[in-house]
Amino acid sequence: MAAAAATKAANIPATMRAVQYDAYGGGAAGLKHVEVPVPSAKKNELLLKLEAASINPVDWKIQKGMLRPFLPRKLPFIPVTDVAGVVVDVGPGVNGFQAGDQVVAMLNSFYGGGLAEYAVASENLTIKRPPEVSAAEGSGLPIAAATALQALRAIGAKFDGTGKPLNVLITAASGGVGLYAVQLAKLAGLHITATCGARNMELVRSLGADEALDYRTPEGASLQSPSGRKYDGVVHCTVGISWSTFEPQLATTGSVIDITPNFTAILKSAMQKVTFAKKRLVPLLLSPNKADLEFLVGLLKDGKLKTLIDSRFPLSEASKAWEKSIEGHATGKVIVEMED
Repeated sequence: MAAAAATKAANIPATMRAVQYDAYGGGAAGLKHVEVPVPSAKKNELLLKLEAASINPVDWKIQKGMLRPFLPRKLPFIPVTDVAGVVVDVGPGVNGFQAGDQVVAMLNSFYGGGLAEYAVASENLTIKRPPEVSAAEGSGLPIAAATALQALRAIGAKFDGTGKPLNVLITAASGGVGLYAVQLAKLAGLHITATCGARNMELVRSLGADEALDYRTPEGASLQSPSGRKYDGVVHCTVGISWSTFEPQLATTGSVIDITPNFTAILKSAMQKVTFAKKRLVPLLLSPNKADLEFLVGLLKDGKLKTLIDSRFPLSEASKAWEKSIEGHATGKVIVEMED
């Protein structure tokens, strides 16, 4: 057994290509291509040979310093957490995986590591990827789809057929989180109003939106449902919309689930709690867990959920992928693939 482990380790190179930044700010120009040591799997960890990684807005917000002093834990930093690849080594205490397993994983936010040829993942945020799910599709799930799922659950959506037929609004419905939210809301049997740019209205309708609003029109800006419905819940996937715009469109006990809450939103939510307000702004911070990831991969496998991919870039062009995400107009996920 020791000989087999030694052979396996011998097949793993000593160094790897990676993309990192060593200071705050700089955007895509701040990314550097480097050759660094391949990390090793410690207790309850897996070493993955990465095939694909997906960029989320939080990745470049960390680079801008918006989550200081919490993230990044230290510089230089290899960004991105949402990955798919193949297990090449397992650390002590790992029982559910072996070399050769294809997986989807969310890496530790403190240490990142996704823009590289190899990365270390925790066993408890890694799940096996069935052959029906490609690496690119799987890598889109951990943050974006799980955020959509948890936001809908916060509104009261159920996925076992026992839920009420709620009215839901999804803002920025053609973005990374929004496209998953539309599909998941449809699976939960909700009536969906979605806002997006004019060019994506047909797309969001095709995925399950009952009504689509162009956010650049007066109707879209007011968030008013074309059929006059009040919203039981809002999955709020963008920024710059005030509570006073949401409030008149909400049902009596409606809530706005804010997936990118700022300090003002957190303060507003706290005040509403204190005053027992019926209409509520609810900040959502993703709580990553294995059960949600397994549920979402299962939906992908069964064809009930799709990862819509805006664009794919090789690791050598990671800065272009970074720029694409920062621009904010991607329809779906921006993917980096490790094979050039």
